[in-house]
Amino acid sequence: MYRYIVVLMCKAMVFISSCTAPPPGVVPVNNFDIQKYQGKWYEIARSDLRFERGLSRTTAQYSLRPDGLIKVVNRGYKAANGQWTEVESKAKIQGSPTTGSLKVSFFGPFYAGYHVIALAPDYDFALVSGSSHKYLWILGRSPVLPPSVRMEFLQLAQKLGFDVNELIWVEHQE
Repeated sequence: MYRYIVVLMCKAMVFISSCTAPPPGVVPVNNFDIQKYQGKWYEIARSDLRFERGLSRTTAQYSLRPDGLIKVVNRGYKAANGQWTEVESKAKIQGSPTTGSLKVSFFGPFYAGYHVIALAPDYDFALVSGSSHKYLWILGRSPVLPPSVRMEFLQLAQKLGFDVNELIWVEHQE
């Protein structure tokens, strides 16, 4: 019985740690600076995710907390009921502080992976994945994505195994 419990615990630890690792073949950027990443990001495109379904005008605000963690406030507008929705979470950098790999928690001790896989040198645009090829976001400091950046990010994402044809392009009209 003891052996069975140890095996189950090891499997659970592997599963939990894999929830924060990048998808196979995906490598986070290695010149990441959380200070520059702080601030407001507009969600320009995203995978079709149940928890964001029906939302437009989505944004994420990143700021450093006094305890060294990162405060993340996600916000979106649900036209179906005419209301804004907002969720606050916490994140922490995984591994080296110059690697664009975070883990984000929306509830308690459970974390999900957040991996910056492409980043404009001026931190105006970012391509971000979750822990599987089902999760992909294109973020910008404004809701307008230049065609050259769009093409570059979509080509990279497709090369890494993401289905870019399934992306939802977020509306940001005021």
